[in-house]
Amino acid sequence: MVSGKQPKVSDSPDIEILADVRAERLRFEEVPDTEVRFRGHPERRSVSGTERENLPDEVERNVVYRDIRVRLRIASELAEEQLDPEGPDQHDESDVDKKQEKGRGDD
Repeated sequence: MVSGKQPKVSDSPDIEILADVRAERLRFEEVPDTEVRFRGHPERRSVSGTERENLPDEVERNVVYRDIRVRLRIASELAEEQLDPEGPDQHDESDVDKKQEKGRGDD
């Protein structure tokens, strides 16, 4: 049994996390409540998804699953309209000049 699908953001996301987990036996004492959140600024496009072998999307408590495999992908890219072409470290020259002028008066 294989379930799930690999989500797509782009061919080269800004951040991508991949995990591939295998187990001969797996048992859950409690049914997990999982979620993936993407927080922060600037805005971005993000996806996450799993591909599972021998493990249902909804697992059951105390059931032993055998020969399982889970592949996880989490990917995120900055939304194009939020990108600053000058970058976050660029300053307006007038702001730099004002800071330097203030510093000279304090000597």
